[in-house]
Amino acid sequence: MDAARQMGEGLGARGWRLVYGAGDIGLMGESARASMAAGADTFGVIPEHLVRMEIGKTDLGKYIVTETMHERKKVMFMNADALTVLPGGAGSLDEFFEVLTWAQLKLHKKPILLINIKGYWDPLVTLIDHAIDEGSAEASLKDLFDVVADIPETFAYLEDRL
Repeated sequence: MDAARQMGEGLGARGWRLVYGAGDIGLMGESARASMAAGADTFGVIPEHLVRMEIGKTDLGKYIVTETMHERKKVMFMNADALTVLPGGAGSLDEFFEVLTWAQLKLHKKPILLINIKGYWDPLVTLIDHAIDEGSAEASLKDLFDVVADIPETFAYLEDRL
């Protein structure tokens, strides 16, 4: 939660916009509340079927309800300058692999960052290394994303590239 709060505060301090899944619970909600409190613009996208489950945060700068998850990801992607992945579950993994695949297919060149708080994403990086070692993926796959240790490193990275 601290990292999500720091992310939101950092976005506001830089005058950057938060583009996210429009939920008002968990890390999503914490990032949004901190972003809003710090004066950041917020852009949330949520599919109809998750509005109640994720408690759609309707007081955002922009709030869009989509019909499907795929449409949600597409709208978020199209409105983001960079893609950052805090520790999370299946949804975070799904979003990471989708934008990673799009980068591999040369559909975009946006920065993709795994924010590896306390080594959270180490097993994922090991899995990707394993896929490369087994010949299931090209070594160049690892050139399409970067791993940063924390929120200050995230902003240092992004400030150099955006």
